[in-house]
Amino acid sequence: MIEPIIKYIAEPNLTFGNNQKATDPRDGLMLFGPFDCKKVNGCITLGIIGPLSARKAMISYLKKLHSPILPLKDPKKHPMFPGIESVMGISINFDNIQQINIDGKEIEEALKYTDSHIRINKLVNLYVEPLVSFGKEEEMPVNLWMVVIPESIFTYGRPKSRIKNADNNIKTKISKDLLNPLQQNLFPEFQEVDDKIREAYSFEVNFHNQLKARLLGTKVVTQIVRESKISNNGLSDKQIEKEEQVRTAKAWNIASAIYYKLGGLPWKMGEVRQGVCYLGLVYKRTDEKTRNACCAAQMFLDSGDGMVFRGNVGPWWNPTTKEFHLKKEDAYSIISQSLESYYSRFHVYPQEVFIHAKTYFDDAEWEGFSEATFHKSKIIGVRIRNHNTFKLYRQYSYCVPRGIVLQYDNSKAFLWTKGYIPRFKTQIGLEAPNPIDVQITRGDANIDIVCKDILSLTKLNYNACIYGDGLPVTLKFADSVGEILTAGKDLDAGVLPFKFYI
Repeated sequence: MIEPIIKYIAEPNLTFGNNQKATDPRDGLMLFGPFDCKKVNGCITLGIIGPLSARKAMISYLKKLHSPILPLKDPKKHPMFPGIESVMGISINFDNIQQINIDGKEIEEALKYTDSHIRINKLVNLYVEPLVSFGKEEEMPVNLWMVVIPESIFTYGRPKSRIKNADNNIKTKISKDLLNPLQQNLFPEFQEVDDKIREAYSFEVNFHNQLKARLLGTKVVTQIVRESKISNNGLSDKQIEKEEQVRTAKAWNIASAIYYKLGGLPWKMGEVRQGVCYLGLVYKRTDEKTRNACCAAQMFLDSGDGMVFRGNVGPWWNPTTKEFHLKKEDAYSIISQSLESYYSRFHVYPQEVFIHAKTYFDDAEWEGFSEATFHKSKIIGVRIRNHNTFKLYRQYSYCVPRGIVLQYDNSKAFLWTKGYIPRFKTQIGLEAPNPIDVQITRGDANIDIVCKDILSLTKLNYNACIYGDGLPVTLKFADSVGEILTAGKDLDAGVLPFKFYI
């Protein structure tokens, strides 16, 4: 322990078009355009899948994105959106939008099933099957599909959702024998029904995760959009007013996500340390009754590019410590995948590999990590977790600024990734923010550099065009990536870019 030291990390810059710098993604995009402005630009072709009303709403909203969208109030916190062509340098070819219709009556029929496994599986089938068929049969390439879902799918496509009681509800009796894959029906006409029920029970009860998981092997890139978020259909006056208050933020977010999923980087880290990569470890239990869990690694480069590497399923969960830990050989395997992927791209191994996790690293897994990087890269283990028992106050109208560091050990510090933002002259949120606890638990590194990197990594969420997140991108999506990787059995995931998971 050392005498606590308070420091301040200036807001990290981001790099945009023509290598220009800015701290706010929206400022940088407005002034300089996206980082990959020479790579992804001009007229683009999108695909839209959904019911007729949802597709019409999506097209109408995409047309709105081509014009300026002004904020209702507080332009500093919610800057105007100048239009997707002005900001991103792309325009949508409305004469060549590929569309796939989802029959509303089929959605209504699927929503009658009281069994959530069957209901959600049928809803996902309505979208996945035509998307896969389009990729196989159509010659027109579609780089991004806008998956537009009605509010009924959002409401009843979630894990704990229950449909309302009705006389026309479809109830299905499910027995353990029926779910046994070895159980064969003596009547062929019922065997197909049994197989479909077993298939439904092999996937997670979550429309979003199941759809993303089932499309991993097809490499179909999707952006899921709720119809109610792009139109006022079915909303009350109060709901409409609430949506209008964030209309510019919504436009920025959708434009950023579209550009990223088309294959371009809207921005990248500003202060680049060459030869550095960051790995975030992902764990998700596959069965609440056992210790089995799936492990994956999210690799992010200084450019902001992300890849996901799936590891093995094994008894990684410790019910006593409530932590996940790999065996030596599995730790070696997952880091080796990441290093070889880096080598195949740059023809050299990274100089430094920072492994971010929410828990400590035990001796066995660290030995596996060390052997995988031996004579290749320097490896540093960093534990990052939210800290809710400690706050820092100051005698001022607003809370402590984002970027404050309270170092209490040579390798430990509290970092405030939320707080007062001078750019907006206010703070985000009403409460005094909590810090994240940053600890270098393995290897040797400067805690100041580690905290600065983490603050920069909070600005690489391309699914939301915002000033900064509370967690670095290495851990921000860890839970959702894990849920997608475990949403079904025997998924053909392979090594895929991060854009397939968000």
